[in-house]
Amino acid sequence: MRIAVTGSVATDHLMTFPGRITDQLLADRIDHVSLSFLVDALEIRDGGVAANIAYGLAVLGHRPLLVGAVGPDFHEGHGRRLAGQGVDISAVRVSPTRHTARFLCTTDLDGNRIASFCPGAMSEAADIDLVDVLRAHGEARLVLIGADDPAAMLRHTRACRAQGIRFIADPSQQLARLDGGRIRELVDGADHLFTNEYEHGLLLSRTGWTHAEVLRRVGTWVTTLGAKGSRIERAGTPRLDVPAVPVEDGVDPTGGGDAFRAGYLAALATGQEPVLCAQPGSALAGLALAHVGTQTYTASRDDLRSLVATAYGVATPAGGSTA
Repeated sequence: MRIAVTGSVATDHLMTFPGRITDQLLADRIDHVSLSFLVDALEIRDGGVAANIAYGLAVLGHRPLLVGAVGPDFHEGHGRRLAGQGVDISAVRVSPTRHTARFLCTTDLDGNRIASFCPGAMSEAADIDLVDVLRAHGEARLVLIGADDPAAMLRHTRACRAQGIRFIADPSQQLARLDGGRIRELVDGADHLFTNEYEHGLLLSRTGWTHAEVLRRVGTWVTTLGAKGSRIERAGTPRLDVPAVPVEDGVDPTGGGDAFRAGYLAALATGQEPVLCAQPGSALAGLALAHVGTQTYTASRDDLRSLVATAYGVATPAGGSTA
């Protein structure tokens, strides 16, 4: 199954603070915060939610179509590495004037993070016509609409609806800046909705929908729960909880959720049911967590099957065709 992944492409600046961010916050000064952290290390890595997910799919043998906007610096380094892995970057729009987006993140000993994101060329993603892209670069039977310029996310969602293309709503970080009306438009009619536990509650708050109303508007709602695994919900069926694959030597939480999505989508492309998609998703997330950076882990489909079999006692298809 051909999968298109839309969203941000970025350069990540990842730092580690050898303490606890919460210890630096004063309860009686929370309305006026001015903090600076002396970090242990700086890692500069390839990133962006769409690029991360596309990378994971390519690791598992797919050739996903990456759709996003980047700067002139992209093709020489990041783009070359993605293409070498098997990602189709032919649909990426290159801005002549803006740099590729930057993500700056400080992580503490408890995995708490403070992050900033500068969109750069991502601000031009709304100029991308998804219908034209798919016509020129190959039709996709499934489109993941990830965090991106908000206007681009809405445009891609409308295009999928108009063309009858299955789409996955994955607004993630952009939920914080979207109003209820725009979130409702992004979510309504999605084949799948992805959120983490915090975003789950934020989405309900912003949209004004009840939990049951969301489930009536999407096919499957997948909520990632960090070390607790993931939760799968569908209207009219019992909730299913899928435990995480234990990670003994986790070194970087950045990108674990994107790796989960890649593993999930790879199994979904083979026609698996949600639980059997979440299991390889958790396994791939575990591999990502054991590496610094979001596009540094490696795994074959056989590796993933073995991890799933060890963790869950079953072997499920974890990859798909190279289409």
